Amino acid sequence: MQISILEPKKAVWEGRAKEVRLPTQDGEICVLDFHQPFLVRLTKGIVRADKQRLAIKDGLAFLQSNNLILFVEI
Repeated sequence: MQISILEPKKAVWEGRAKEVRLPTQDGEICVLDFHQPFLVRLTKGIVRADKQRLAIKDGLAFLQSNNLILFVEI
């Protein structure tokens, strides 16, 4: 899937990954290729996209058409 991690003023990271782990209010979720569309609130934690790691404070994750967009505060 295509991933874009965005802050208010810039793109933090863009690339492709087969698996992404997201910290949410209900616990960590794992997103794989062609997951059903969703919108979820992110909480403080680590976003893992294959071998990439990013610590975040807060954010939103939106997935549609195998494109995952994360709006985050670092």
